[in-house]
Amino acid sequence: MSDVVVCQDVVKAYGDHQVLRGVSFAVRPGEVFGMIGPNGAGKTTLMECIEGLRRHDGGAISVLGLDPQRQTRELRERTGVQLQSSALPTRITVREALELFASFYADPADPRTLLERLGLADKADTYVEKLSGGQRQRVFIALALVNRPEVVFLDELTTGLDPQARLAIWDVVRDIRDAGTTVFLTTHFMEEAERLCDRVAVLDRGRVVALDTVPGLVARLGAPTRLSFTVEGELPLARLEALPDVSRVRREGQRVTVHGSGERFPQEVVGVLSQAGVWAKDLETERASLEAVFLELTGREPAAEAA
Repeated sequence: MSDVVVCQDVVKAYGDHQVLRGVSFAVRPGEVFGMIGPNGAGKTTLMECIEGLRRHDGGAISVLGLDPQRQTRELRERTGVQLQSSALPTRITVREALELFASFYADPADPRTLLERLGLADKADTYVEKLSGGQRQRVFIALALVNRPEVVFLDELTTGLDPQARLAIWDVVRDIRDAGTTVFLTTHFMEEAERLCDRVAVLDRGRVVALDTVPGLVARLGAPTRLSFTVEGELPLARLEALPDVSRVRREGQRVTVHGSGERFPQEVVGVLSQAGVWAKDLETERASLEAVFLELTGREPAAEAA
């Protein structure tokens, strides 16, 4: 299948300020594609250009084979959008909001089915303004799904939510992906990107500075992984140190810590131990995080959540 979203050398400026400086990447069908970056990196501007809500100044964008600038109506029939900041009329119930949005499309999903799918059936007759933050986000996701989109865009989906609500929204995103819809999301929560995304693009100062799976980003950066375990008896030290991905081995009593990098590093260590007939107990792996990669690539900490 063709790529769902294709950006080629996309540029956007506001006066003299260059926001996007030749952004290129592609989103594959059926994946959760994440974009992370510092505040002001251009994430929301880029997403709005892709959605057809904002005009880019140069380069090319294709979504489902359509040009967002020239084929906006066709694009909106086939895509769903949850904006970073969304609002509904006051005194509108959840059911009324879904029925209103469903009326905009030729072949909408059944609002009752969506309410069940997103765990909102018992809130159908509740005013949206009376819902909790997590419940309101579910409503806006439902509105983004009401036209049965082939790709859905989620911009800073869980900002402002408590940890329990955030976990619940993550389950919703996984369900969307499992149902066959491609998901393109932006986030400043590194754990969110790690837990949800098949691939992640790092946007900094208007450019994509890295794009890969999370393990791939960590491995390419050479960020170390630490594997620790307890052994009894002789340790095959020389064989462990000879592994190409191992940088250091340290033993303190029965506890062994091996430092290394690469996606296969932990399996290689366990393989050497198994071949030597050594049983590793209490095995723990501490992998370099996406946050460390982000800091190395951008030189800045991920944005702190607003209170």
